[in-house]
Amino acid sequence: MSTVREARRLAVLALREAGIGTAGLDARLLLEGSLGTRDLDPDRALDAASAATFTGFLERRLAGEPVWRILGEREFWGLTFRLSPATLEPRPDSETIVEAALAQLGGRRDEDLSILDLGTGTGCLLIALLSECRRASGLGVDLSDEACRTAAGNAALNGVAARASFRQGSWTEGLSGSFDLIVSNPPYIPTSEIAALSVEVREHDPRLALDGGSDGLAPYRIFARSLPGLLAPGGFVIFEIGAGQKPDVVSIMAAGGLELQASRHDLGGHERALIFAPA
Repeated sequence: MSTVREARRLAVLALREAGIGTAGLDARLLLEGSLGTRDLDPDRALDAASAATFTGFLERRLAGEPVWRILGEREFWGLTFRLSPATLEPRPDSETIVEAALAQLGGRRDEDLSILDLGTGTGCLLIALLSECRRASGLGVDLSDEACRTAAGNAALNGVAARASFRQGSWTEGLSGSFDLIVSNPPYIPTSEIAALSVEVREHDPRLALDGGSDGLAPYRIFARSLPGLLAPGGFVIFEIGAGQKPDVVSIMAAGGLELQASRHDLGGHERALIFAPA
Protein backbone atom coordinates (compact mmCIF):
# COMPACT_ATOMS: atom_id res chain seq x y z
CA MET A 1 0.00 0.00 0.00
CA SER A 2 2.89 2.34 -0.84
CA THR A 3 0.96 4.71 -3.13
CA VAL A 4 -2.59 6.02 -3.48
CA ARG A 5 -3.05 3.90 -6.59
CA GLU A 6 -2.05 0.69 -4.82
CA ALA A 7 -4.04 1.48 -1.69
CA ARG A 8 -7.15 2.13 -3.74
CA ARG A 9 -6.69 -1.04 -5.81
CA LEU A 10 -6.37 -3.23 -2.74
CA ALA A 11 -9.31 -1.53 -1.03
CA VAL A 12 -11.59 -1.98 -4.05
CA LEU A 13 -10.70 -5.67 -4.22
CA ALA A 14 -11.44 -6.15 -0.51
CA LEU A 15 -14.72 -4.26 -0.68
CA ARG A 16 -15.89 -6.12 -3.78
CA GLU A 17 -15.04 -9.44 -2.16
CA ALA A 18 -17.20 -8.39 0.79
CA GLY A 19 -20.11 -7.81 -1.59
CA ILE A 20 -20.15 -4.01 -1.30
CA GLY A 21 -21.58 -2.65 -4.54
CA THR A 22 -20.07 0.82 -4.19
CA ALA A 23 -16.51 -0.45 -3.75
CA GLY A 24 -14.84 2.07 -6.06
CA LEU A 25 -16.62 5.09 -4.63
CA ASP A 26 -16.16 3.95 -1.04
CA ALA A 27 -12.44 3.38 -1.52
CA ARG A 28 -12.01 6.86 -2.99
CA LEU A 29 -13.99 8.58 -0.23
CA LEU A 30 -12.12 6.75 2.51
CA LEU A 31 -8.80 7.65 0.92
CA GLU A 32 -9.83 11.29 0.68
CA GLY A 33 -10.79 11.22 4.34
CA SER A 34 -7.52 9.58 5.35
CA LEU A 35 -5.42 12.10 3.44
CA GLY A 36 -7.59 15.15 4.11
CA THR A 37 -7.81 16.08 0.45
CA ARG A 38 -9.90 15.41 -2.65
CA ASP A 39 -6.82 15.73 -4.84
CA LEU A 40 -5.79 12.07 -5.04
CA ASP A 41 -2.54 11.96 -6.99
CA PRO A 42 -2.31 8.22 -7.79
CA ASP A 43 1.48 8.29 -7.42
CA ARG A 44 1.41 10.00 -4.04
CA ALA A 45 3.16 7.95 -1.37
CA LEU A 46 1.15 7.21 1.77
CA ASP A 47 2.97 8.07 4.97
CA ALA A 48 2.64 5.69 7.90
CA ALA A 49 -0.04 7.75 9.69
CA SER A 50 -2.24 8.08 6.60
CA ALA A 51 -1.85 4.39 5.79
CA ALA A 52 -2.84 3.43 9.33
CA THR A 53 -5.87 5.73 9.23
CA PHE A 54 -6.95 4.31 5.89
CA THR A 55 -6.54 0.74 7.09
CA GLY A 56 -8.71 1.51 10.11
CA PHE A 57 -11.36 3.15 7.92
CA LEU A 58 -11.37 0.18 5.55
CA GLU A 59 -11.76 -2.32 8.39
CA ARG A 60 -14.76 -0.38 9.69
CA ARG A 61 -16.35 -0.30 6.23
CA LEU A 62 -15.82 -4.04 5.77
CA ALA A 63 -17.60 -4.54 9.12
CA GLY A 64 -20.66 -2.77 7.70
CA GLU A 65 -20.24 0.78 9.00
CA PRO A 66 -21.40 3.37 6.42
CA VAL A 67 -18.74 5.53 4.79
CA TRP A 68 -20.18 8.81 6.04
CA ARG A 69 -20.32 7.60 9.64
CA ILE A 70 -16.68 6.61 9.36
CA LEU A 71 -15.80 10.06 8.03
CA GLY A 72 -18.03 11.75 10.61
CA GLU A 73 -19.76 14.18 8.28
CA ARG A 74 -21.86 14.33 5.13
CA GLU A 75 -22.85 17.00 2.62
CA PHE A 76 -26.48 18.06 2.31
CA TRP A 77 -27.77 20.92 0.16
CA GLY A 78 -24.15 21.90 -0.51
CA LEU A 79 -23.49 22.31 3.23
CA THR A 80 -21.40 20.17 5.58
CA PHE A 81 -23.12 18.40 8.48
CA ARG A 82 -21.27 16.61 11.25
CA LEU A 83 -22.82 13.38 12.48
CA SER A 84 -23.22 11.79 15.88
CA PRO A 85 -24.56 8.40 17.03
CA ALA A 86 -27.87 10.15 17.84
CA THR A 87 -28.47 11.44 14.30
CA LEU A 88 -29.37 10.01 10.93
CA GLU A 89 -27.08 10.78 8.03
CA PRO A 90 -28.57 13.56 5.92
CA ARG A 91 -29.56 11.79 2.70
CA PRO A 92 -30.14 13.23 -0.78
CA ASP A 93 -33.78 12.07 -0.79
CA SER A 94 -34.50 14.48 2.07
CA GLU A 95 -33.35 17.42 -0.03
CA THR A 96 -36.76 16.98 -1.65
CA ILE A 97 -38.29 18.60 1.45
CA VAL A 98 -36.09 21.67 1.04
CA GLU A 99 -36.91 21.90 -2.67
CA ALA A 100 -40.63 21.60 -1.94
CA ALA A 101 -40.50 24.25 0.78
CA LEU A 102 -38.67 26.78 -1.36
CA ALA A 103 -41.03 26.20 -4.29
CA GLN A 104 -44.07 26.59 -2.06
CA LEU A 105 -42.71 29.74 -0.42
CA GLY A 106 -41.91 31.43 -3.74
CA GLY A 107 -41.36 35.13 -3.11
CA ARG A 108 -42.10 34.71 0.61
CA ARG A 109 -38.63 33.28 1.17
CA ASP A 110 -37.37 36.86 1.62
CA GLU A 111 -39.80 37.52 4.50
CA ASP A 112 -39.24 37.24 8.28
CA LEU A 113 -40.36 33.63 8.40
CA SER A 114 -40.57 31.36 11.42
CA ILE A 115 -39.65 27.71 10.75
CA LEU A 116 -40.14 24.63 12.93
CA ASP A 117 -38.23 21.39 12.31
CA LEU A 118 -39.54 18.38 14.24
CA GLY A 119 -37.09 15.53 14.78
CA THR A 120 -34.26 17.79 13.68
CA GLY A 121 -31.36 15.30 13.98
CA THR A 122 -28.32 16.96 12.43
CA GLY A 123 -30.44 20.06 11.81
CA CYS A 124 -30.01 19.59 8.06
CA LEU A 125 -33.54 20.60 7.01
CA LEU A 126 -33.72 23.71 9.20
CA ILE A 127 -30.17 24.82 8.47
CA ALA A 128 -30.55 24.33 4.71
CA LEU A 129 -33.75 26.38 4.75
CA LEU A 130 -32.17 29.14 6.84
CA SER A 131 -29.26 29.26 4.37
CA GLU A 132 -31.79 30.00 1.60
CA CYS A 133 -34.20 32.21 3.57
CA ARG A 134 -31.87 34.89 4.86
CA ARG A 135 -34.37 36.68 7.12
CA ALA A 136 -35.93 33.55 8.58
CA SER A 137 -35.38 32.12 12.04
CA GLY A 138 -36.13 28.63 13.22
CA LEU A 139 -36.47 26.09 16.00
CA GLY A 140 -35.37 22.47 15.82
CA VAL A 141 -36.80 19.93 18.26
CA ASP A 142 -35.45 16.45 18.93
CA LEU A 143 -36.06 13.86 21.62
CA SER A 144 -32.29 13.35 21.86
CA ASP A 145 -30.29 15.98 23.69
CA GLU A 146 -27.17 14.76 21.88
CA ALA A 147 -28.86 15.36 18.54
CA CYS A 148 -29.75 18.90 19.61
CA ARG A 149 -26.13 19.58 20.50
CA THR A 150 -25.00 18.17 17.16
CA ALA A 151 -27.52 20.35 15.32
CA ALA A 152 -26.43 23.46 17.20
CA GLY A 153 -22.83 22.75 16.20
CA ASN A 154 -23.90 22.36 12.59
CA ALA A 155 -25.78 25.65 12.69
CA ALA A 156 -22.58 27.35 13.85
CA LEU A 157 -20.52 25.49 11.23
CA ASN A 158 -22.83 26.73 8.48
CA GLY A 159 -23.17 30.32 9.68
CA VAL A 160 -26.81 30.38 10.83
CA ALA A 161 -26.39 29.95 14.60
CA ALA A 162 -27.80 33.42 15.29
CA ARG A 163 -31.09 32.46 13.64
CA ALA A 164 -31.42 28.87 14.84
CA SER A 165 -32.25 27.42 18.23
CA PHE A 166 -32.64 23.81 19.33
CA ARG A 167 -34.46 22.20 22.21
CA GLN A 168 -34.88 18.71 23.56
CA GLY A 169 -38.48 17.58 23.55
CA SER A 170 -41.05 15.11 22.32
CA TRP A 171 -42.41 16.45 19.03
CA THR A 172 -44.71 19.43 19.73
CA GLU A 173 -44.98 18.93 23.49
CA GLY A 174 -44.72 22.27 25.26
CA LEU A 175 -44.51 24.32 22.07
CA SER A 176 -46.43 27.55 21.63
CA GLY A 177 -46.49 30.37 19.13
CA SER A 178 -47.02 30.07 15.41
CA PHE A 179 -44.84 29.04 12.47
CA ASP A 180 -44.96 29.88 8.78
CA LEU A 181 -43.37 26.57 7.82
CA ILE A 182 -43.18 23.27 9.67
CA VAL A 183 -40.99 20.47 8.30
CA SER A 184 -40.28 16.97 9.50
CA ASN A 185 -38.53 13.80 8.43
CA PRO A 186 -40.02 11.60 11.16
CA PRO A 187 -39.35 7.91 11.79
CA TYR A 188 -41.70 6.07 9.42
CA ILE A 189 -40.44 2.47 9.31
CA PRO A 190 -42.80 -0.09 10.90
CA THR A 191 -41.23 -1.69 13.96
CA SER A 192 -41.41 -5.19 12.49
CA GLU A 193 -39.41 -4.18 9.40
CA ILE A 194 -36.36 -2.74 11.16
CA ALA A 195 -34.65 -6.13 11.60
CA ALA A 196 -34.72 -6.64 7.83
CA LEU A 197 -32.97 -3.34 7.01
CA SER A 198 -29.40 -3.32 5.73
CA VAL A 199 -26.64 -3.65 8.33
CA GLU A 200 -25.59 -0.07 7.55
CA VAL A 201 -29.00 1.19 8.71
CA ARG A 202 -30.13 -1.19 11.44
CA GLU A 203 -26.81 -1.25 13.28
CA HIS A 204 -25.61 2.31 12.76
CA ASP A 205 -28.64 4.60 12.45
CA PRO A 206 -30.34 5.48 15.76
CA ARG A 207 -33.44 3.33 16.23
CA LEU A 208 -35.22 6.37 17.68
CA ALA A 209 -35.00 7.99 14.24
CA LEU A 210 -36.21 4.89 12.38
CA ASP A 211 -39.05 3.30 14.36
CA GLY A 212 -42.42 4.76 13.39
CA GLY A 213 -44.46 2.35 15.51
CA SER A 214 -46.39 -0.74 14.52
CA ASP A 215 -47.47 0.65 11.14
CA GLY A 216 -44.85 3.39 10.70
CA LEU A 217 -47.45 6.13 11.06
CA ALA A 218 -47.35 7.00 14.77
CA PRO A 219 -45.65 10.43 14.37
CA TYR A 220 -48.15 11.55 11.73
CA ARG A 221 -51.06 10.92 14.11
CA ILE A 222 -49.41 13.21 16.65
CA PHE A 223 -48.85 15.83 13.96
CA ALA A 224 -52.48 15.73 12.82
CA ARG A 225 -53.61 16.61 16.33
CA SER A 226 -51.01 19.20 17.19
CA LEU A 227 -49.76 21.03 14.10
CA PRO A 228 -52.89 22.94 12.97
CA GLY A 229 -52.73 25.04 16.12
CA LEU A 230 -49.07 25.91 15.52
CA LEU A 231 -49.47 27.24 11.98
CA ALA A 232 -49.49 30.96 11.27
CA PRO A 233 -52.01 32.28 8.72
CA GLY A 234 -50.80 31.15 5.31
CA GLY A 235 -48.52 28.58 6.92
CA PHE A 236 -47.96 25.05 5.65
CA VAL A 237 -46.40 21.73 6.62
CA ILE A 238 -44.07 19.41 4.70
CA PHE A 239 -43.39 15.81 5.71
CA GLU A 240 -41.12 13.16 4.34
CA ILE A 241 -42.87 9.81 3.92
CA GLY A 242 -41.91 6.22 3.17
CA ALA A 243 -42.86 4.23 0.09
CA GLY A 244 -46.59 3.65 -0.24
CA GLN A 245 -47.54 5.76 2.78
CA LYS A 246 -49.16 8.67 0.96
CA PRO A 247 -52.83 7.51 1.16
CA ASP A 248 -52.61 6.77 4.89
CA VAL A 249 -50.79 10.01 5.71
CA VAL A 250 -53.26 12.07 3.67
CA SER A 251 -56.17 10.41 5.50
CA ILE A 252 -54.59 10.99 8.91
CA MET A 253 -53.92 14.65 8.16
CA ALA A 254 -57.43 15.19 6.80
CA ALA A 255 -58.86 14.01 10.12
CA GLY A 256 -56.86 16.80 11.77
CA GLY A 257 -58.02 19.46 9.31
CA LEU A 258 -54.94 19.52 7.08
CA GLU A 259 -55.42 19.16 3.34
CA LEU A 260 -52.87 17.92 0.82
CA GLN A 261 -51.67 20.77 -1.39
CA ALA A 262 -49.00 19.05 -3.46
CA SER A 263 -46.38 16.34 -3.43
CA ARG A 264 -42.86 16.12 -4.72
CA HIS A 265 -40.85 13.17 -6.03
CA ASP A 266 -37.26 12.38 -5.10
CA LEU A 267 -34.49 11.58 -7.59
CA GLY A 268 -35.59 7.95 -7.67
CA GLY A 269 -39.08 8.94 -8.79
CA HIS A 270 -40.78 8.14 -5.47
CA GLU A 271 -43.25 10.51 -3.83
CA ARG A 272 -41.12 11.69 -0.93
CA ALA A 273 -42.49 15.03 0.32
CA LEU A 274 -46.13 15.88 1.02
CA ILE A 275 -47.28 19.48 1.50
CA PHE A 276 -50.28 20.23 3.72
CA ALA A 277 -52.16 23.37 4.75
CA PRO A 278 -55.34 23.95 6.76
CA ALA A 279 -58.42 22.93 4.79
